[in-house]
Amino acid sequence: MAGVNKVIVLGNLGANPEVRFTPSGSAVSNFTVATSESWNDKGGERKERTEWHKVVVWGKLAELCGEYLAKGRQVYLEGRLQTRSWDDKEGVKRYTTEIVAQTVQFLGGPREKWDNKEFSKPQATENDEPQSELRINEPKFDSDEDIPF
Repeated sequence: MAGVNKVIVLGNLGANPEVRFTPSGSAVSNFTVATSESWNDKGGERKERTEWHKVVVWGKLAELCGEYLAKGRQVYLEGRLQTRSWDDKEGVKRYTTEIVAQTVQFLGGPREKWDNKEFSKPQATENDEPQSELRINEPKFDSDEDIPF
């Protein structure tokens, strides 16, 4: 049976996205997103914990993230967790786990043109290279009777 690897995050960017291009010309964007939770401890004192999530985005979606996202901006992400490894300068094997975002919604920013728009890339098969296509997800209705207003 196949497993499920799905991540959904709603948080705020910790810094402006970094956008680079691979030798083949594909865009890749990296940034961090903070999510916070709060609770009351046994003594009734309010506590808060912030978790920082590393995010990577590919293709045209990566370019849009670089153009429209900025530190502090709220963002909704859907994607999958991926762990990768590399050898550092001293030859020590290092690991990092990050969210590979396939859907990004830009929220809470001054650019009304892009607010609450959802961008995603088509699902890739296991052997495919990251896609650079962009798709704006909008609800599809078969008839006027299906429209919710």
